[in-house]
Order: sequence, then C-alpha cells, then structure tokens
Amino acid sequence: VHDDPFKEPKENMSEKDKARKEQMESHGLQEMTMRRASFIVDIKRKSLSQPPNEKPFCRFDNAGMVAEAMVRLGADVVFVNVDYASYGGDLSELKTSVNAVRKTSQTAAVVMKDIVVDEIQLGLAKEAGADGILLIASVLGPSLDHFLDLATMIGLETIVECHTRNEVQRALEAMATNILVSNYDRIGQEYHPQQAIKLAGMFPGSGGPIICLAGGGIETPEQMKRHLAVGYDGVVVGKAVMGSTKAPEFIRAVRDRSLLPAELSQWGLEEVEFDPQGNPMPGPKENIPDPYDDDAYQ
Repeated sequence: VHDDPFKEPKENMSEKDKARKEQMESHGLQEMTMRRASFIVDIKRKSLSQPPNEKPFCRFDNAGMVAEAMVRLGADVVFVNVDYASYGGDLSELKTSVNAVRKTSQTAAVVMKDIVVDEIQLGLAKEAGADGILLIASVLGPSLDHFLDLATMIGLETIVECHTRNEVQRALEAMATNILVSNYDRIGQEYHPQQAIKLAGMFPGSGGPIICLAGGGIETPEQMKRHLAVGYDGVVVGKAVMGSTKAPEFIRAVRDRSLLPAELSQWGLEEVEFDPQGNPMPGPKENIPDPYDDDAYQ
C-alpha cells in the first residue's frame, strides 16, 4: 500500500469539501475532467456506400504522403484501407503509411482497415507495423472474442466497429476497449445519421476503460460537434477530409475546442462550447467553415 501523490488527503479537507467529494464519488464522478477529442482520418479513395460504377471521390498515388500530411495537420490516428475492391488501397500502402507516420509523430497511430475474416489478416497487420486493426462486429459475429484474444496475444490494438445496440453490447461483453459506433449499416447498406448519437449513453464516462468513437457519414463540423458533445471521445472522418482540398482549415476548425466531461454529455449542454484551456466561450461558435464551401476560405 502506498500514498497516491496526486490524491489530496481527506484529512486536510474541510468538512464541506469532504462531504462534496464523497457525494461525487458515490455518483461515480470523481474522475470528471475536461476532454480533448481525437480526430481520426479514414484514408481511402472510394467507399462501400458508393454506387459500383462511380469514380473514386479522391485520387492520390502515395498513401504514405497522405497519412503524413494528415498527422502533421493534427490527426491522432489514421485508418489505412487495404481492400482494393472496396476502398482502393492495398497492403503496401499500409507499410508506407506506417513508415511515414513514425517519422512524423511519436504518438499518432496507424490502424489497418479491412474486412477481417481470417486470422492471417491480423498477422499481416502486425508484420506491416500497424498499431491496431479494425474488427467489424457484424462480420465476425461469434468469432469476435477469438479475434480480440488473438490480436492481444500478438500485440495489436483493436477497434470494434458496431452499428446496432446488440453489437455494442456484444463488444462490451467481449471486453473490447475501443469501440467505433458507425452510422453506416453494412448489412442494409444505408446510413442512419442519428444511430451513433442514440447509442452514446451505453458507454462509461470520463476516465473509464472504454474509448468510444463515432463515424460513418460525418461530413460537417456541426455533425462532428454533435457527436463529440454527447460523449464520444473521437470522430472518424473519411470523405469530408479526403474529398476536400480544405482539409487543413477543416481539421483546425473542429479541433479548436475542449469538451465537457462525458458524465455531463446527456445534460442537454451541447450548445455550450469551451476553448482548448477549458474556459467557456462567449457563445456557440458560428461561421465554422464548411469543407465543401469554396468561398469560406481566403
């Protein structure tokens, strides 16, 4: 047993402060802190939601250069798609992206995104140097536990993509530590813009063991802010950044804020905004540049 140097002893607190602290602890709010959102970029040329014959919405030759640029602009994580038929990428691009990001940042992570159905795909992600891999709950079904265990054994982080309440509950029961709630239904192949917002209350609050992300069709700053305000720790953005020449301004506009503790995310305070130091702003941020508005930037 040892004394925690970061925890103030109760003996030095007034009776009023002691009572308040005990009340906060009884409600599970002792870890409440202002949050900083994570920004994840989904690097891809096309999407499963596109019509089969539609041209790619983004063209680039070197995924490593794109990954490096996004990290330099402020992305915390990059998803690198390696499924050529679905997303227009391949495994060699994962390797170049890992090398490029390692030279740029000591903290940014690279995640392999694929339709994972075989154990060998986890080995390929590890061999390429990826920090993690995306597992899709609706694809793996009862095999999710096995893939989570295998990834842990070989030293890979996992992000479990879910769409329905049952899938989220299944991921929580499997002790997944990173969960991505997608607004895109892979089974029905359609978007449900409010799905992640509806499921936001299923996760623990600030300081909890679960990192919860939102993604799928999030293309405007207002949509991002809404998902972060209801408690998500980060957002995954693809087309809004990959398909826009205004990515630098777009990323800065979204990251220039801090968030209330997740425990307060359901209190109807979505319109209250805070600067990066956690100080309340005079009012709701207005005139945020839209990535598709060519007249919004100088």
